[in-house]
Amino acid sequence: MSCFSLMVQGTTSDAGKSTLVAALCRIFKRRGINVAPFKPQNMALNSAVTVDGGEIGRAQALQALACGLPPHTDFNPVLLKPTTDKKAQVIIHGKVAIDLDAKAYHEYKPRAMGAVLASWERLTAAYDCVLVEGAGSPAEINLRARDIANMGFAEAVDCPVIIVADIDRGGVFAHLVGTLELLSPSEQNRVKGFVINRFRGDIGLLESGLSWLEERTGKPVLGVLPYLHGLMLDAEDAIATAAVDGKKTAKLKVVAPAYPRVSNHNDLDPLRLHPEVDFRWIGPGETPPAADLIVLPGSKAVRADIEWLRAQGWETALKKHLRYGGKVVGLCGGYQMLGGMLHDPLGLEGQPGSTPGLGVLDVDTTLETEKQLRNVAGHLGLPGSPAMTGYEIHLGITRGPGLAQAAVQLTDGRSDGAISDDNQVFATYCHGLFDHPDALTALLAWAGMTESAQVDFAARREADLDRLADSVEAALDWSKMATFLPLA
Repeated sequence: MSCFSLMVQGTTSDAGKSTLVAALCRIFKRRGINVAPFKPQNMALNSAVTVDGGEIGRAQALQALACGLPPHTDFNPVLLKPTTDKKAQVIIHGKVAIDLDAKAYHEYKPRAMGAVLASWERLTAAYDCVLVEGAGSPAEINLRARDIANMGFAEAVDCPVIIVADIDRGGVFAHLVGTLELLSPSEQNRVKGFVINRFRGDIGLLESGLSWLEERTGKPVLGVLPYLHGLMLDAEDAIATAAVDGKKTAKLKVVAPAYPRVSNHNDLDPLRLHPEVDFRWIGPGETPPAADLIVLPGSKAVRADIEWLRAQGWETALKKHLRYGGKVVGLCGGYQMLGGMLHDPLGLEGQPGSTPGLGVLDVDTTLETEKQLRNVAGHLGLPGSPAMTGYEIHLGITRGPGLAQAAVQLTDGRSDGAISDDNQVFATYCHGLFDHPDALTALLAWAGMTESAQVDFAARREADLDRLADSVEAALDWSKMATFLPLA
């Protein structure tokens, strides 16, 4: 069978594109189809290390998992990681290519499109089906020229498109009709139908609207997906701040600052979702509250985020927290912040220069051009040497006497990170640390929760992918889907 494809575009960011593609990946895999995910261009600070030694967006790593595949750079050939409001690091096939502002990247797009099409050719030669995720909305008039993320890509490779909209936000009919109206005639013809996401309530009250939509646009509604509570699926970029229900018996209070350039914040999802942990992201303008554990997550612009922490009162709050016996975990950029100085002589994350760190660990960090990208495994430097797995994505090299007691011993023979002499600070470059059940249990015990339920979040993620796929499979009209997909 020759390769077939389908692209999911959305009326807005966070309309449900990533989730619908992940669901379809799992559905097609369960039907015995050799399927792979694809996102031509992604803008996200949440990334994952691939089997071929690069990095891609976190959502594509989740979609690869849904397909039963290890993450590969061809699944997301262009990744943009913002460093400021106007500038981003451009990653091509998993490796840093260049840093550009928005105008310069617009001129760079034809080169980026070459990388996109090269990955597309490899995937369509290797798989029976490629499921494509768009980015943002295809109706952004100012971004239509040289588009490689939505209809520009779909037109280039002749890929059918469905459009998803989030009814929970309101205005779903306006979103769908308006999006379609703003497309060119050839792009409108490419749209095979609509999917409405996150519906809750009486479907009977929606049916008149669905009939009107089909009559108004001439496009079928392919399905109305129900609102699913409590899914543990990696977010593409937005931090999940909603409270998690059912935590009346929380034994440990954990907080983390949501600084402007926070990256790989999904590292903290196991804490946020743990039934016995009271976890909160603390945003701008909020006073850092008392807690048992403070976690400093990763950052794409560490020096700028250190200054943000200072301006928000976190430096004073963290040192008071330590004086009263509290514990601190620093992950990647958060680890770098805990040292004495952070040097960026080449201006890799902003203007060249140096910034004082929080001074909690006797180490200094220098940002160097070669990004460290690897999947890792090993043991924590805590009682019982609990197992861990994770990944590294960082520019910095950290040195100093504070590294005497390593946080992690890796199976490749390296030591990573540091545990402070007073055993109050645990810092590491390893992302994904809390995902491993042994590591999670050990770190919670180190932070003061001596007895906790062991939770396997990798198993939870798999179960939630199946739950999502079951729900989407039941909600879609497969007879309508079969009019443009060879699913018989």
